[in-house]
Amino acid sequence: MLIDGKWTEDWQPVQAKDEQGRFIRQVSSFRNWVTPDGSPGPTGRGGFAAEAGRYHLYVALICPWASRTLIGRKLKGLENVISLSVVEPVLTKQGWRFGDYPGATLDHVGGATYMHEIYTKADPHFTGRATVPVLWDKKTATIVNNESADILRMMSVGFGELASDAIDLYPANKREEITSFNERIYPVLNNGVYRSGFATTQGAYEEAVRDVFACLDQVEREMEGRAFLFADHPTESDIRIFVTLVRFDSAYHGIFKCNLRRLSDYRNLRAFCRRMLDWPGVAETVNLDHIKHGYYSIASLNPNGIVPLGPAREELF
Repeated sequence: MLIDGKWTEDWQPVQAKDEQGRFIRQVSSFRNWVTPDGSPGPTGRGGFAAEAGRYHLYVALICPWASRTLIGRKLKGLENVISLSVVEPVLTKQGWRFGDYPGATLDHVGGATYMHEIYTKADPHFTGRATVPVLWDKKTATIVNNESADILRMMSVGFGELASDAIDLYPANKREEITSFNERIYPVLNNGVYRSGFATTQGAYEEAVRDVFACLDQVEREMEGRAFLFADHPTESDIRIFVTLVRFDSAYHGIFKCNLRRLSDYRNLRAFCRRMLDWPGVAETVNLDHIKHGYYSIASLNPNGIVPLGPAREELF
């Protein structure tokens, strides 16, 4: 963790907890927006106009939040507009690290070794955790945004004509439904698996895991007869649930103790994951090796660092 721009302690998975032992997630601290003309977005200040080659995305392939943005970048055809760096999957004592692990990269923009160096370049007095994803502005040498929901929305609407119009991740006639669905699944599923895995009391754990499976049961019913949630193609909501589902059996079922059922026990959700993986570009964003090595490197949950051999991808989907 950084305190006033200085790295002060080894990385810890539990950011904060309440009196009942419930996991509390850190609030994202950089909330500016890229817009087609540089005008201010819903939060933060303006000055971040959509320009090819100006922005850089930092992600971890283990991380579902980062993977939201990676899929958005892929589906909106922004690979040649927004450059990319990928951290290694195994968390170090100083958090995310750039390196030569297969599938990872160096930081070719700033030459950083650790992700926390990106944060102190943007704010030399930053206090907090150095999380991913991060959208970086090469022009002004600062972080535009580190909130995955915002960055995914920018991929949808922020880059204007630079983005492909072949797919609309945030269709105007479905925005109310998309927003409602996103708000419903975030606390009980997307963050619910973390509430389960990082709970520090039995009560907090049981509350979280029941929320997870109640949500899975409900969405399984809602997916009956549907290919995707709100259109004939993936939208933001499909991306936001997929990044959790695709990690479920290989990580959350084991390391986070979300083991009442497997994702592969849900007929509709499993078929949905197959459709997402078959959608052009999506499978390229999923790296089960990074996912398993990343989650099972969390020393407080798995002190010996043993990574399970299974399940194989073909068994999952």
